[in-house]
Amino acid sequence: MELRIEGLGVDIDGRSLVRDLSLDVPSGEVVGLVGPNGSGKSTALRCVYRALRPAAGTVRVGDDDICLLPVRRSARLVAAMTQDGSVDLDFTVEEVVALGRAPHRRGNQPLDARERALCATTMARLGIGHLAGRGVLTLSGGERQRVLLARALVQEPEILVLDEPTNHLDVRHQVEVLSRLRGAGLTVLVVLHDLNLAAAACDRLGVLSQGRLVASGTPAEVLTEELVAEVFGVRATVVPHPLTGDPQLLYSLHPSPESRTHR
Repeated sequence: MELRIEGLGVDIDGRSLVRDLSLDVPSGEVVGLVGPNGSGKSTALRCVYRALRPAAGTVRVGDDDICLLPVRRSARLVAAMTQDGSVDLDFTVEEVVALGRAPHRRGNQPLDARERALCATTMARLGIGHLAGRGVLTLSGGERQRVLLARALVQEPEILVLDEPTNHLDVRHQVEVLSRLRGAGLTVLVVLHDLNLAAAACDRLGVLSQGRLVASGTPAEVLTEELVAEVFGVRATVVPHPLTGDPQLLYSLHPSPESRTHR
């Protein structure tokens, strides 16, 4: 299912956080949002999973305005893994993952055999099956991150929205999680800070700066030395990855002239 953001605007406490943002996420593709801190990435995502209602513009899933859909219907279409998706109660891992089935169940209706198998398979694929009986509050940050991703995946959405899904993960699990996103067959909108991971994991990128979309296209089209200097204020050399050809950035510790204007 296609996700379309059309002319999105978000104002909070008199500040314009997102301005006239339009971005298409084609069905089955992984599209990344990148940009400096405070550029509006997470704010835009919150509109997609209905945590915020935009002041202007529309978020469409297929042909539907997501704000006009019944909440249960939109929860079946869009699953989110957020930066603030903490679990304050000490549920077990399998209990937290099972919460992903809530949009498909009524009240305290127990999971059926297919749903239990889905939860077990998803946990195994993310390497957390052995943690099923553990309390979530006893887990490391990286383990908890994978539990929250499993919860989103067992929701069986058509669109998956992720805000920094690789936070707290070691290198191996970063690679595994992002490779699973590419192979999931879902429409994915993901915020990533690591530009090299974004280049490897995403079909297309949208670059935000001060709430506006300043560039969009394939990683090779977007991640140029000039754009990185202008938007991120750092000097980098872009080289092709020796195995995949994806653009990879080699950063210089010496500040670029542009970076002084961002201070």
